[in-house]
Amino acid sequence: MWKSSTARSGFRRDDRVKPVRNLLCGIASCASLLPVFATAALAQSAPAPVAGLQPSVVFGETSPLSGNTQILRRMISPLAAAAARRALARSGQGLREQSIDPAKEIFTVYVPATKPPHGYGLLVFVPPWGEAKLPQDWSTVLDQYGVIYVSAANSANDANVLGRRDPLALIAYQNIVDRYPVDPEHVFIGGFSGGSRVAMRLALGYPDVFRGALLDAGADPIGDAKAPLPPRDLMLQFQSTSRLVYISGDEDTLNLQTDKGSMRSMRDWCVTDTDDEVAPHTSHDTPDGIALARVFAALYAPVPPDPSELASCRAGIDAEVTSKLQQVDALIASGNRDDARKLLLEIDTRFGGLAAPKSVELDAQLN
Repeated sequence: MWKSSTARSGFRRDDRVKPVRNLLCGIASCASLLPVFATAALAQSAPAPVAGLQPSVVFGETSPLSGNTQILRRMISPLAAAAARRALARSGQGLREQSIDPAKEIFTVYVPATKPPHGYGLLVFVPPWGEAKLPQDWSTVLDQYGVIYVSAANSANDANVLGRRDPLALIAYQNIVDRYPVDPEHVFIGGFSGGSRVAMRLALGYPDVFRGALLDAGADPIGDAKAPLPPRDLMLQFQSTSRLVYISGDEDTLNLQTDKGSMRSMRDWCVTDTDDEVAPHTSHDTPDGIALARVFAALYAPVPPDPSELASCRAGIDAEVTSKLQQVDALIASGNRDDARKLLLEIDTRFGGLAAPKSVELDAQLN
């Protein structure tokens, strides 16, 4: 089994009140906010497509998906994004569209020997360690399902999430689908430990890219400051089409519990297509080939939500959002701006993109 001394380090979470500086350190520069990154990176193209393990691949392209415009829209709450834009405007500087130059990055790619009839599957893997490696025993399962594996170096738990780990995963996705025939219905994001937490947030923010997630020994609830809900269109797609498979070792008692808490949260937010697996004789480590095969069997067997139950669940959330926003309106009308601002921040933290654009309009009135 794959082992890494860095796998146990914590996941860098963004705090809701001080996210603006943390965010700008990822999308601009901590020392000085840099001008807009005007041109796409010019880099050496990846090697010609070949089967097997490719341990030192350099990709040549970024993607609009990895750009900071999309990161701001998808990965942080609407009011945090608005605050970041205000801070950039006050600085007189612009937003770099891309925070990663792929010419300076290294990826590991594994390509199965046989392409499935409808195209390869794809697993973009976010590690907690610094190396770009393929965990032991995984190649046999990747061959069995016809899944390409790609993982970036220098994307460990101590790297900036929004400015590095997220865009690296999205650049990996874009360059693989540009080079190989990939079945869009079998594109997955995955990770281990802190990398799993990053993968979960990417699955939430990019359900139009990733149809499922392999969440290995690391998961959080959603709909809070650590995992804000994306814009409504993306949240509806996440509820409808995303397949989440959790797995932790039977000896990893902490993450077995956090898996359950994350799945409860998913149900609260109308996300029902989840599955949990347990890797036998395993502590805090990646699963062996036998356990991984169960994960892929689950990923390849999505269970669509019941339409009437989904509609009812969504209606309940919408009613709560509407009521809360009406309370903010009433507080503003009565001149109670401090309480209005406090309630609006609570709404933004809990409902994220589901409360926009009304929450952003109210925020503008209060700023």
